[in-house]
Amino acid sequence: MNNFIPLFKVRDMRAAIKFYTEVLDFRMTWPDDTADSPVVDLGHENMEFQITTHESERLFGSVVYVYVSDVDFLFAKFVNRGLKGKAGSPVHQGPVDQTWGRREFYVTDADGNTLRYCQHLA
Repeated sequence: MNNFIPLFKVRDMRAAIKFYTEVLDFRMTWPDDTADSPVVDLGHENMEFQITTHESERLFGSVVYVYVSDVDFLFAKFVNRGLKGKAGSPVHQGPVDQTWGRREFYVTDADGNTLRYCQHLA
């Protein structure tokens, strides 16, 4: 196994596409996908995932770790584009040095899916 593609359930395809492409750095990667598609492929560099409006309710709340080289730079860029932190969660407010040796910040979309951006501490 050398690749996997997470699938996030979303309630509003248009809003999800806007969030992932305009706030975060993802782009739609399948030429036939539209905001009316039941499944949309998104990608950025070597990452890929799908969002869907057609799956079991049990899929809400997925989590994916995204390893990057500079979490502070990326967090600042996303905030500049309109990312707002989740109240009551320090790791959603900005990068945090974790006791397990990573610096992380979390981004949770409107449907409860979380991207955990992280880098290894030196």
